[in-house]
Amino acid sequence: MSTITKAEAYLVDLEVETVRTDAVQAFLKQETIFVSLSTTDGLTGVGYSYTIGTGGTAVLALLRDHLLPRLVGKDARNVEELWSDLFWSTHATTVGAITSLALAAVDTALWDLRCLRASEPLWRLAGGYRQQVPLYDTEGGWLHLTTDELVAGALASQKAGWPGVKLKVGKPRVHEDVERLRAVRDAVGPAMDIMVDANQSMTYAEAKRRAAAFEPVDLTWFEEPLPADDVTGHVRLAESTSIPIAVGESLYSVSQFREYVAAGGAGIVQVDVARIGGITPWLKVAHLAETFNLEVCPHFLMELHVSLTAAVPNGRYVEHIPQLRAITRSEMAVFEGHAVAPDVPGLGIDWDQDAIDDRRVG
Repeated sequence: MSTITKAEAYLVDLEVETVRTDAVQAFLKQETIFVSLSTTDGLTGVGYSYTIGTGGTAVLALLRDHLLPRLVGKDARNVEELWSDLFWSTHATTVGAITSLALAAVDTALWDLRCLRASEPLWRLAGGYRQQVPLYDTEGGWLHLTTDELVAGALASQKAGWPGVKLKVGKPRVHEDVERLRAVRDAVGPAMDIMVDANQSMTYAEAKRRAAAFEPVDLTWFEEPLPADDVTGHVRLAESTSIPIAVGESLYSVSQFREYVAAGGAGIVQVDVARIGGITPWLKVAHLAETFNLEVCPHFLMELHVSLTAAVPNGRYVEHIPQLRAITRSEMAVFEGHAVAPDVPGLGIDWDQDAIDDRRVG
C-alpha cells in the first residue's frame, strides 16, 4: 500500500517573464496551483496547474473543499481509479476549465509519486519513446512586436539551432500579417518551420481569407483560427486550405478531442496537460491522435510537456515559453535545437520550495 496521509493545495502568483500579447488578450500573470500529496511509504509528490491571470482561487477552493478530502486514505498507486472518482464526484461542474485544472494538479502529483516510487523519469514511465524532442520558440513572436523584432527573434532562434518559430497573427488588416510573415520567411529561408497562432480571434470567412493569403509563406500550421467550440468551422477551414489546422489548448476533455479528430478539424493536436485534467487524460489524447496519424505539439508548460512529448511516438514539438524560472533551481535542458527530458525520477522539475513559499497567495 501507498496510502495518502496528507493532501495540501496552495496558490502561487508568478509575474510573466516578458510582455506577451496576442489577438485577444495579454498574459498578465501565471496563477500556479500546487498540490502536494504525502504517502505512508515516505514519499511526497508535487503536481501543479495554472491560469494566465484569473480563476486560480476558484481552482484552489474546489481542491480544498471537495477534491483533496476524498484522497486521504486512498492508495496513491491507483491513478486511474482516483482520477475517475474525483471526476465523477464533481460531475456537475464537468466538463469545464476550473474542474480540469483542479484535476490536473492532483493527477500530476500522483504521477510524480508513481515515478518516484518506480525510480523512473516521467518520459520513460509514460511511454519512453525517446528523450529529446524538437523545440520551437514563441517568445519572439508576440503580436505587439515590430516586424524587425520578429525577424531578429527568428534569426536568433535559427542561429541557436532551433527548427521552428511561432508568430502571432490577427492584425487589423490582412496585409499587415502577411508582410510580417513574409519578412520572417525571407530572413530565415525555406528550411525553418514557421507556425502562426490567431488565438481564436477570427470568423470562418476571415480565417479562410487569411489562410489563402498565408499559403505562399509555407506555414507549418495555423493555430486556433476560430473559437475553440466551433468544430464545424475548423472542419470547413481545414478542407479549404493546405495549411494544417492546429487546435487543442482550449479543449478540456478527451471527448472534445475525439469530436475534432473524427470530424477532420485537427491537423495538429495541441493538448495541454493542465487544461485536459492531467497526465492521465493527456496520454489518452496523444494515443487517440496517433490512431488518426496526427502529431502532438502541446501548448505551453514546456517543463512538463518535454517529458510527455518525448514519451509518445507522435510527439513532434515542444513550445518554448519559460515561466517557472523564479521558482525552480534549474532550467529545461536544450541540446542542438532539442528539448531534453529530465532523466531523474519524478516529473523532473527541480522546485525551489523557499521561492515558492515566498510567493504563496493568502
